[in-house]
Amino acid sequence: MNYKDSGVDIEKGDLFVERISKMVKSTYNQQVKSGIGGFCALYAMDEERFLASSTDGVGTKIKLAVELGVHDTIGIDLVAMCVNDLICSGARPMFFLDYFASSKLDLKVSEAVIKGIVDGCLQSQMALIGGETAEMPGMYQEGDYDLAGFSVGEVMKSSLVDGSRIQNGDTLIGIASSGFHSNGFSLVRKILEKNNCNPDLKRACLTPTKIYVKTIMSLLKTHFTHVKGIANITGSGFLNIPRMNENFDYHVTEAPELPLFMKEVCDLSGLSTKELHKTFNMGVGMVVATDAPDTVIAELEKLGERAFFLGHITKGKGEYHFNPKGSTTGHNS
Repeated sequence: MNYKDSGVDIEKGDLFVERISKMVKSTYNQQVKSGIGGFCALYAMDEERFLASSTDGVGTKIKLAVELGVHDTIGIDLVAMCVNDLICSGARPMFFLDYFASSKLDLKVSEAVIKGIVDGCLQSQMALIGGETAEMPGMYQEGDYDLAGFSVGEVMKSSLVDGSRIQNGDTLIGIASSGFHSNGFSLVRKILEKNNCNPDLKRACLTPTKIYVKTIMSLLKTHFTHVKGIANITGSGFLNIPRMNENFDYHVTEAPELPLFMKEVCDLSGLSTKELHKTFNMGVGMVVATDAPDTVIAELEKLGERAFFLGHITKGKGEYHFNPKGSTTGHNS
């Protein structure tokens, strides 16, 4: 079983983005710095400042939350999925909006979901300034709901992290994830179902997506010149790393230790290393490109993160290579 077998076709999703790109870009004006394809969009407000924006959902992790009746952490996931993209540009999150849709409003469930969103916004030092609640009988099955989030931040042009300073020989540093975050859950759920996994393992898979706002903001404040690029390891796993700058190749030579519940699910999957790394984050929540790895790792550890050497960068054409130490063969993206 792979991600496509579980109902998600990444290649078709990439093709869709490629096909709509020209249409979308027809709406751009001279204020648009970056849009489709980046971790977040940048819009110039004046000569000195960009507004940064990102939007995302939680995906089918919600189905697991509904099954287990655990709704007070899924809102953290929603905020995290948005702001972890936003901060890849160096932007400081400012405010958040949410969209909550269901067949019929359940006050207990919806209040628990919003509690999680508030928690995520507090972790991100961001204001929850608005949202929309929609009841759509016939659109959703009873008990189901869906979420979307929208975050906005700002970054001074002099403080922008856009990958343009990456050079041949720079180092990749990984920051540990809290688990699967909110990606690949169509496959996670299939694995759990196929192996008749116990509720404790299922609950562990609901561990909220880690929010890296305070960590990245602190790192940039003290070591901006050494941070060349930042990648959120979100949907499509390690294939996100080349999004920092596609004029380089990215060589991952280390395989960090996974949270125990994540390792158990990955072992049960029977999937190849290649398939796992292009679906899940494999214990790596964020990747930082730097020319001072020891300094950056020390600072991240001081900030309470588990950080580690992950690999290196060479001149190339935007490819990702995985070849852990001791391995004689690797794979390309």
